[in-house]
Amino acid sequence: MGLIKEFKEFAITGNFVDLAVGVVIGAAFGKVVSSLVDNILMPPIGILLGGVDFKDLKLVMKEAQGTLEAVTLNYGAFVQSLVDFFIIAFCIFMLIKAMNNFKKKEVAAEEAAPEIPAQEKLLMEIRDSLKK
Repeated sequence: MGLIKEFKEFAITGNFVDLAVGVVIGAAFGKVVSSLVDNILMPPIGILLGGVDFKDLKLVMKEAQGTLEAVTLNYGAFVQSLVDFFIIAFCIFMLIKAMNNFKKKEVAAEEAAPEIPAQEKLLMEIRDSLKK
């Protein structure tokens, strides 16, 4: 029974839910970025490079023979994956940078000296005048 109870506590905690939400959003974000790269960014770059479709860029290592398909090195797909990676990495960097700036502002607000209540100020003044 202990194992089931531990799993139940783990599954219900906020960290597990946050992780699950992060994975789902990350997967969706990856699809959006891949679509952006494949359908928006790479076609104009291909036109600038002479009408090249990056998906079709490959190096034929062995020609097709009969029913055997050709052996190719598909470097165009790799280039598209690299562009995907750099865009996703940059977006995540910007998101984390924004979150860190927000956290710094929160910490700075917490570290600011709390205002001393008027009653305590008055008591401090009385104390100081009695010392004189």
